[in-house]
Amino acid sequence: MKALSIKDIALKANVSITTVSFIINGKAKEKSISDAVIKKVQQIIIDSGYKPNQIARSLRTGNSNIIGLIIEDISNSFFSRIARLIEDKAYKKGYKIIYSSTENSVEKAQELINLFKSRKVDAYIISPMKGIEEDIQILLNENKPVIFFDRNLPELNTNYVGANHFVASYQAIESFIKQGKQKIALVTTNIDVQQIIERFEGYKKALIDYALPFDEELVLRIPFNQPEVDTIAAIKQLLKNKDIDAILFATNYLAISGLRVLKQTGKKLDENFAVIGYDDHEAFELHTPSISTIQQPLEEIAETIIKLILNQLSSKTKLPDQQIIIPAKLILRN
Repeated sequence: MKALSIKDIALKANVSITTVSFIINGKAKEKSISDAVIKKVQQIIIDSGYKPNQIARSLRTGNSNIIGLIIEDISNSFFSRIARLIEDKAYKKGYKIIYSSTENSVEKAQELINLFKSRKVDAYIISPMKGIEEDIQILLNENKPVIFFDRNLPELNTNYVGANHFVASYQAIESFIKQGKQKIALVTTNIDVQQIIERFEGYKKALIDYALPFDEELVLRIPFNQPEVDTIAAIKQLLKNKDIDAILFATNYLAISGLRVLKQTGKKLDENFAVIGYDDHEAFELHTPSISTIQQPLEEIAETIIKLILNQLSSKTKLPDQQIIIPAKLILRN
């Protein structure tokens, strides 16, 4: 059976095309259309299998009910989990999410912003990097709601939701020191983004506050997107410094590489050697012994992002920008 058009539905319900359009676009109540007519039209729509053309609808209403989500890497469990939470919460509020990864490339991020613009998305949720400030400013000038998460570009006036990475990193090093650790390494990545810098600063400050020497040779900076075989080789080289008794891994994927090194070299996690990961991963709990980690409150971050987006979308005027910092939690296992 051929699906009916709006005109066919209007004829069948004996109402105007405009009335059908108002009902489809959720404006029946404000246009004082009776419940009986709404019910009649909705039943015909269900029976006919009518599906409104999303692009045509967005041209009529100015809204696509789509939010663009731009993240660093969907294969990273932190981003895949938070993307899923954002998607679920947005869907319950009548919005669809389309998302893609930048792989930390400025060019790719710019292309994605332009792609989402052409799709007429209503708002943007972005995990940004330096170099896309001008592109974001254009969106802000067009009064598009933009929310940064995980990392910020403080020079731009926009909303931001994230964790306090400095404090979380500091607490992780503090817990090592309270266990009696003396030579603590940091395995991090070399990308110049706020949350990675904060994790390093928290590490360094904790050492200084507890009168332990800060040694740049104990900081291993792994190039972003480096093949894992090279990362494993670099961590093995670091561990040749036999005095190291603890390592903080600044990302979950680096911690996974670290666990592979321990397995390959037969190095044990015990009272003489400890590790803490960043952003939880199911492998951390499954590992024996289970791995302590810094856990970002993903549910709360996703909830806050969607709340801010919906507030911006429903407001007739630009709302004041908010910088919302949610504490991360140190989970000590075994």
